[in-house]
Amino acid sequence: MGRLTGGDPSLLRRINSAVVLHALRAADSPTLTHLVEVTGLSRPTVEGVVEGLIETGLVVEVPADEGMARRQGRPARRFRFRTEAGHLLGIEIGPHRVAALLSDLGGRVLGSAQRAVEESAAADERLEKVRAAVAELLRRAGVARSSLRAVGVGSPGIVEADGTVRLGTALPGWTGLPLGDRLRRSFRCPVLVENDANTAAVAEHWKGAAAASDDIVFVLAGLSPGAGALIGGRLHRGFGGAAGEIGALHLLGREATPEKLLSTTGQPLHPLDEAQVARVFALARDGDTRARDAMDRFIRRLVHDVAALVLALDPELVIVGGWAAGLDDVLEPLRTELARYCLRPPQVALSVLGEAAVATGALRLALDHVEGELFAVEGTVTARR
Repeated sequence: MGRLTGGDPSLLRRINSAVVLHALRAADSPTLTHLVEVTGLSRPTVEGVVEGLIETGLVVEVPADEGMARRQGRPARRFRFRTEAGHLLGIEIGPHRVAALLSDLGGRVLGSAQRAVEESAAADERLEKVRAAVAELLRRAGVARSSLRAVGVGSPGIVEADGTVRLGTALPGWTGLPLGDRLRRSFRCPVLVENDANTAAVAEHWKGAAAASDDIVFVLAGLSPGAGALIGGRLHRGFGGAAGEIGALHLLGREATPEKLLSTTGQPLHPLDEAQVARVFALARDGDTRARDAMDRFIRRLVHDVAALVLALDPELVIVGGWAAGLDDVLEPLRTELARYCLRPPQVALSVLGEAAVATGALRLALDHVEGELFAVEGTVTARR
């Protein structure tokens, strides 16, 4: 639709179109009379907008029930928003796998695909895995690539507005990678790239543990933990996209890195091998003393990092995801220690979406972009300012 300005002669028409389309999407096959009532627009205006939307393929008239027509005479015309008029993709790019979700314009997931990838894989190889997963997903779903309206991507690192990874230490060759530009070569629609912890926070707010909360922190726990935050229901990136990089807090005190804290042998863990973290926690749960000590050290560090963010933002809810999702050992220490450090301790919960959080949030990013074009005059939850 483009940016609306005071001098745009089509401004009123665009606003009317967005208002009517939003009403159509919110109702179950509404009549023109219903649309006039809920929008406050005149009947001729609503009729004109609806006819225009039908021409674009976004709206269709619902056939009248034949039996009802016989009983009541000519029924009122009804319309619906065509969620099948386009499709969206949400993509996760991680150390060990890439994953993709496909949905219609209503956000209903139609399919998924994923590919395993080595943590040491080069950027080109990782991106090729993304393309393969997407191709498989579209082929299985019978969806043409030209039907895609927007693609959202969740990636580790500090991500700039154009999709360039300004700093990304979690993946080889990721710092400085023009990720948005590289992926746009594969699609004819907007590609929106976001930090993975941010997309996970958006996902939990949309369909997970934070559905009823607007002030949340999502902690993507790992050897280099990161966090995403929503403040007042809006994604908070910070000025340069680096908000929530709690994995760097240890540098303030020049303390041991997380890889050393979780070591049971005295040798640091490999910084990209998150599976080692899960193994240490499993050993601790089985009673291994050295693993238990390592886990306690790591949890104290994680609590320290999260407490700093909680004190700054005062969220209602802290959600723990990443490899720690499902490890109940993390929750109670977090609750106890945050109660000690924080002036108003938040609620603490595990991620509901688990490993699907990042891709789901990326899908929401794509959906927000389309909704911003079709339905909204103001920015959406994930819109960049």
